[in-house]
Amino acid sequence: MTETNLLQGPIHDVHVELGASFAPFGGWEMPVSYAGTVAEHTAVRETVGVFDVSHLGKATVAGPGAAAFVNSALTNDLGRIRPGKAQYTLCCTPEGGVIDDLIAYYVSDDEVFLVPNAANTAAVVAELRKVAPAGITVTDQHREYAVFAVQGIKSTDVLTALGLPTDMEYMAYVDAEWEGRPVRVCRTGYTGEHGYELLPRWDDAAPLFRALIERVKAAGGQPAGLGARDTLRTEMGYPLHGHELSLDISPLQARCGWAIGWKKPEFWGKAALAQEKSAGPRRILMGLKGLDRGVLRPGQAVLRGDETVGETTSGTFSPTLKVGIALALLDTGAGLEPGDQVEVDVRGRRLRAEVVRPPFVTARTS
Repeated sequence: MTETNLLQGPIHDVHVELGASFAPFGGWEMPVSYAGTVAEHTAVRETVGVFDVSHLGKATVAGPGAAAFVNSALTNDLGRIRPGKAQYTLCCTPEGGVIDDLIAYYVSDDEVFLVPNAANTAAVVAELRKVAPAGITVTDQHREYAVFAVQGIKSTDVLTALGLPTDMEYMAYVDAEWEGRPVRVCRTGYTGEHGYELLPRWDDAAPLFRALIERVKAAGGQPAGLGARDTLRTEMGYPLHGHELSLDISPLQARCGWAIGWKKPEFWGKAALAQEKSAGPRRILMGLKGLDRGVLRPGQAVLRGDETVGETTSGTFSPTLKVGIALALLDTGAGLEPGDQVEVDVRGRRLRAEVVRPPFVTARTS
């Protein structure tokens, strides 16, 4: 898909009205910022922000034994949760690479709702369809639902003002209504802050988003774009597919081993991942906190003396810490530990950085 043929979400006109700047992402034209990334980032950390992330994929696996089928394919163990709960999980290749990371909503034993990344939805759906038993359907619903993320310490106030449910555990969801329209309300998010994700129907999205904007602004917050979403998730060390996870970067290398149900009899990639776990991954995701002025970016060499010991996968300026930060895959053989110093090659200039274990800031999701 070319940049001149980008998909647009259900409330593109609303973003235009709000003065958003746009950029391509995963085949979609996405709002990057409205008032500026730092201001939007700060609003989420200190009050509340609302994101339109309707580009995220949506798919339903349904039929007798659908949950058991999904559990045999994806890494995490659906047996750990119950209907009404959601779970972070991964779709892997037989070799242990990551096709995508996604959220699975356990609706019932016969239905699981999946939210993959935008660019990978078709691949996840195709892989599940290949091996789905008779009677189980895998339906791509990418453009049937919108997704709005309300994140920050005042997120509960925003939803309460709209008459939406808020009293649920982290990673739980409730199917509710807003002004007679169905909306799934989930205690999930990608910022490290207390928050919710709302899934209305695609055609119902605009009035709900306008109402959210009104309440968010009344609470002292503002709309936030893709720029703030990236700085917030980088501060938390949350992986982004294509950066910290990929067909060449395993869950173990990305510190996502906690999302693997090792005791399950099967899931895609189990043998390869078990072998890697036994041997130890050859590289591991760590954080880098800049000690010199400058912004770190992905794809930069990490050096110790004359030795290359890794590569950055994401990098940005941290509005919270006021320094450059990065996530990097570091060679485990180098023996680097938190507190050690390395250098990052930024266009031929070496910037000093401290090795830290993510997150860079404390999560407040509960």
